[in-house]
Amino acid sequence: MPQARRKTPFSGKAKKQQLQAKKQNKTLLLSSSSNTSNYDVLSMNYQPSRGGVRGRGDANRYALKFYRESDEELRLKKEEALKALNPVSEKEMEIDPIDFFPSELTFPKRPPWDFNMTPAQLDAQEQKYFREYINGLQASPRWKEMSYFELNLETWRQLWRVLEMCDILLLIVDVRFAGMMFPPSLYEYVVKDQGKDMILVLNKIDLVPAPVVAAWKEYLTSTCPGLRVVYFTSCPGYNLAGANCDKAGLQVRRRKGRQRMCAEGATKILEACKDIVKGEVDLGSWERKIAEESGVEFEDEETEVGETILQQADTSFYTHEKYKNGVLTVGCVGQPNVGKSSLMNAIMGRKVVSVSRTPGHTKHFQTIFLTPQVRLCDCPGLVFPSMVPRSIQILMGSYPIAQLREPYTTIRYLAERLDLPRLLRIDHPENDDTWSPRDICDGWAKKRGYLTAKAARLDTYRAANSILRMALDGKICLWLRPPNFTDEREKFEKCDEIKYVKWVQALTRDASAAVTSSSEGDGDSADSDGRESEGDSDSGGDTAEMANKFAALANE
Repeated sequence: MPQARRKTPFSGKAKKQQLQAKKQNKTLLLSSSSNTSNYDVLSMNYQPSRGGVRGRGDANRYALKFYRESDEELRLKKEEALKALNPVSEKEMEIDPIDFFPSELTFPKRPPWDFNMTPAQLDAQEQKYFREYINGLQASPRWKEMSYFELNLETWRQLWRVLEMCDILLLIVDVRFAGMMFPPSLYEYVVKDQGKDMILVLNKIDLVPAPVVAAWKEYLTSTCPGLRVVYFTSCPGYNLAGANCDKAGLQVRRRKGRQRMCAEGATKILEACKDIVKGEVDLGSWERKIAEESGVEFEDEETEVGETILQQADTSFYTHEKYKNGVLTVGCVGQPNVGKSSLMNAIMGRKVVSVSRTPGHTKHFQTIFLTPQVRLCDCPGLVFPSMVPRSIQILMGSYPIAQLREPYTTIRYLAERLDLPRLLRIDHPENDDTWSPRDICDGWAKKRGYLTAKAARLDTYRAANSILRMALDGKICLWLRPPNFTDEREKFEKCDEIKYVKWVQALTRDASAAVTSSSEGDGDSADSDGRESEGDSDSGGDTAEMANKFAALANE
């Protein structure tokens, strides 16, 4: 009888690598199409199997799926990380959305169906359509230029259901990258093909100077007739405590107690909906709900005003009937990490949707009754096909930083538009005057004490991830401008729209406060390197006194 082989040590790190390899092997999808055989598909937010527990279903049914980079591409990008930075001018930070969403590039739409089709026939038809859609994109000469986009048919089915159910579509975008998150094909389909109305929410306006916010609104409303644009932020001034920035220019925003309801955004969304429905639906209960909540301090998480009903929804076929049973249905759509869940919670006045920094946290859409006459359909974050550079997608939060295999390209994009050595207060690791993306990561690792476990070398990957997470959170704030903003800056700095933007940001005592000049430090100016010159704090380093927006709304 042969002697048994002696067991070899098996570390926890090796076990982790083994599990990761097993997960990746399970996520090579779309293999039924011959044209996709050369492209690996990587699944994000993979959940462990439940072991077939009854009622749990497939935990990974709605997992994000993207094409995976080849090893050769990674090698070339790592070599590029050693080359010096080439700073860009402020004019080059202007973007034109047309460049990223060409007319021939659209999103998948549900193929025609009827009630005579069985669920199996409908599923087969949609599977076939989606394969042909992907094959058509791969046949395009610009396929190599395309960015990451959602490859999970189940997630697109949820968008189809939301577009079928809703009377008004609420599209949420991050105002820092507004032009790269607003697909014109979605506007064309909803407004022109389906004849519905769309409201665009510019979220996170507390991170961007007021003139840029006003410029984006003017650009989007001029290029998209009938589009209504509203502002929102889940971090207005009255929810912050302490200084808003440090001496280097990093944004340091500290929450003051529990987050209160942002009544400004909810009020403007209500006004836009009232303008659309024109009395066909009674929205008085929604108006009363906001008025009641305006006088409530939301320090207790148990506080709840009004009626709230949460329902799970499926993605089967549905026939739309406008304002069915006197109920207004508002569909909420947006890319991952744009703050859609935070907006939903603010509209509700309490936490009804969980919030996470991880893209794809919301995996399936829910039907939430705001009042008996108003319901919200929350769709999970979707990445639409586009030509947006992958580095910007990572900064936008569309791609999980934890899954990033090569961070230096994104660090380069960020460092060429912001003075990172000055913002981070780091010294060159080799005492040189020329910086590269790798030098910035090494300098930050040295300052923070990020070292590898075995050799105690500088942990460059950890430092890069730390910088990217600060950019995602807004501590390092990069914002892109609409076309011709640099030439028309003075026009937007003096426009009347700034007064209301600052009111939503809670930067003034009331909506009629005078507009201070950029030199006085309202955060409207930017240096040639694109760094935002924050000045929301007073000379003592504390947040300036903010207006009580709840009292203001209660008096209206």
